[in-house]
Amino acid sequence: MTIDYQVFLMDDMKTNEAIVENEDGSYSIFINERLCENKRLKSFYHAMTHIEKNDFEKENVQIIEDDAHQEGRAR
Repeated sequence: MTIDYQVFLMDDMKTNEAIVENEDGSYSIFINERLCENKRLKSFYHAMTHIEKNDFEKENVQIIEDDAHQEGRAR
């Protein structure tokens, strides 16, 4: 599966990352610029896990995050 995405480093974020599904089916991933490189990469992989698991279709945020963190430990 090919995923079309763009990554933006943002200086004024209160979270590590945020994801937006765009109208054309692509994704914009926003990563906190103030994170160290290691945490930026972890945030990117965390975002990609949400995209790959199609979490935008799900409703229970706690289950979504629990699953994503389990997946992140396996990488």
